[in-house]
Order: sequence, then C-alpha cells, then structure tokens
Amino acid sequence: MKVELLSPAGDLERLKIACIYGADAIYIGGRDYSLRANANNFSIEDIRSGCSFAHGLGKKVYLALNIVFHNEDIDGVYDYIKDVVEAGIDAFIVSDLFLVRYIKSNFQVEVHLSTQASVTNYLSVNFLKNEKIDRVVLAREVNRHDIKEIIEKTGMDIEVFIHGAMCTFVSGRCVLSNYFTNRDSNRGGCAQVCRFCFDINEEEEPFSMAVKDLNMASYIKDMIEIGIRSFKIEGRMRSPFYLAVVLSSYRRIIDAVYENKLTDDLLEKELKILARVSNRENSTHFYFKEAGVDDQYYIGRHENSNQDYLGIILEKDNNLYTIRQRNYFKVHDKVEIITPNMDIISLEIDNLYNEHLEEIEVANQADSIIKIKFNYDLPLFSMIRKPYLE
Repeated sequence: MKVELLSPAGDLERLKIACIYGADAIYIGGRDYSLRANANNFSIEDIRSGCSFAHGLGKKVYLALNIVFHNEDIDGVYDYIKDVVEAGIDAFIVSDLFLVRYIKSNFQVEVHLSTQASVTNYLSVNFLKNEKIDRVVLAREVNRHDIKEIIEKTGMDIEVFIHGAMCTFVSGRCVLSNYFTNRDSNRGGCAQVCRFCFDINEEEEPFSMAVKDLNMASYIKDMIEIGIRSFKIEGRMRSPFYLAVVLSSYRRIIDAVYENKLTDDLLEKELKILARVSNRENSTHFYFKEAGVDDQYYIGRHENSNQDYLGIILEKDNNLYTIRQRNYFKVHDKVEIITPNMDIISLEIDNLYNEHLEEIEVANQADSIIKIKFNYDLPLFSMIRKPYLE
C-alpha cells in the first residue's frame, strides 16, 4: 500500500486545494474542540461539503478533536461527534483517551491518536492498539531508530510529520501561552510565545527559543522503507498557495520513489521549490539525532515574507482566464504557472485586463479580479507565481 500524503486545511477552500494538489487525505478542525481556534475552521455544513468533495475524488477527511479536555469542555462533545460522523468524516484525531471507547463503541470511523499524546515507545503503542486505536501520530521527538523499532514491534499504522513548523515543547504540550497571554495552548489558544523575541538586556541581541521548520524531503525514500504509513504536513493556518506548492512537491517525490524515478536532479529541484515557499530555515530536527543549536533560532531570527503568489485561476472562457490576484505583477513579467496536474509552465505575461475587460498594465490590488489570455489549456485552481526554477 502506498504511503499516505496528509494535508492540513483551515477552511473549505484549502480543503479543495489540498485535494486537487496531491493530498490523499486532509485533516481539518471544527469550530469546537480543535487546537487551531484562530483558523477559520469548519462548520457542520462545511464538513459535509468538504467530505462530499473529498470523497468524490477518492480522498479521506480526518477531524481533529485534539484539545486537552477540561471538565467544562466535555458538555456537548458526544452530540458533536455524532453530528460530524453523520457529515461524513473518516477518522477522528484525538489526544484525550476518554473519547476512544465512546467513538469505537458507537461509530464506524477510525480513531487516530494525536501527536499531542506524546507517544514515544512501542509499549505505549501496543497498549493503544489493544484499545482499538487505528493509528498513532508519534511525538515529534521520536528518532528514526525508534520509529523503525515501534513499527516492527507493533505493526501499528504510524503517522509522522514531514514538513512545517515545529513546537519548541513536547509535541505541542506547552503552557507558555497560558502564562504570557492567558490563552490556553492546549485548548486552541496558542499565541506562539516560543516565536517571541525577548530582550535580556540592552547589550545583548534579543533571545528566541524558536525552532526552524521541519523538512524531510531528502529522506522520503528512507521513511517509506522503514514502514511509516502516513506523512503529515503541518499548517491549518497556511495559505492555499503554500499548500499547493508543498503538496505538489511531496507528491512528485513520493510518486518518483514508487516508480523508481527519484533522481538527484529531481530532488534538488523540489528542495529549491520548498525552500522558496518557506519563510524560515529548515532542519530534520530529531530524525537522525538529538536536535541542537543548528535546529533553532536562539539569538533572534529572520523570517522573510513571501510575495511569490501572484494569483489563482477561478474561471475560464476559452483562452480567457479569470484570476483572483494576490501580489503585484505587470505586463511582460516572467511567471510560472503550477497546475493540479503537477505541471510547471514558464511564460511571459502578454496582456492584462480588469474585470470589465479594459486593458491594464499592472495588477496591484490584492484580491481584485483580473483577466488574462493564455494560449494554454489550464485547469481551474492553477496558480501563478514568480519564477522558482530559473
């Protein structure tokens, strides 16, 4: 069975983008009980629509129900579980074990144990297997040797993160936000205090405990060979453009591994793409060794705002395409178009029109509607970006 590529989605638009740009499954959060309270998240109707769209493409949808429950959080959760099962979800991602027996006793859906549960050893995994857990998302601190041993000694379906932001603390179990901002990190209120910069004194540079992002693209073949069943990308707060770029890169790498076509040139190209779309440096963190000073920003940090995303195709009429514009570009600019078919097309912008089909020279108003004539048959949801592969 081919490894699963699992994408985040913070809303219905992102779920659709994830589906058509290569994800096998999508994890989402509802309006309640999810650790990303600041994301738009999904109403019950959104969940129903998203599941229908995903299932129509042969994809799965997992719902994060992974807050650390306090007494007041329990009211209403059983009714909510029933509602989202009826809406069509394929699995729950939970961190609190009281949910497991209730869900497995009453519904025909999978239960995945969240990385928030901080599972790091095979005895815990075997215990969870006996409790009818279908999949364990291992703690982010587990190294390659231990992942392999866990798989060999349990036969459990194991999921690990392969790309995106990392928490400074044990698999996300952090209370800095509680102390600094009175927002509960483990009930959806994380203020990302670990990314703050702190002034120690006037003479020293600001101190940071932030870590670099995770990037396992170079080791996907190895991770497949040791038996990992699901590769998870972080980022329910990430943009549709970020998801499209990251998913399509990992899709190409994974497919190349299975087709025995992974070359150094292909990997180098995908690493360049992944580095360009990220706004932080990358690391493999704990996979090969204990993470250290090279895996973090301990004296300040630099995060580059990415303005590569130029627009997305919403409609087409023959060769006239309606675009929702995102960042500044103009006639005669060289651009690339990435498509859900995994194509990357390089071209020059020959024309621009406003929504009334009046010629313009510059697209410079974010989220405005513009039109462009392309001599290509481009799928809807193709995205225009600044050149990555020059």
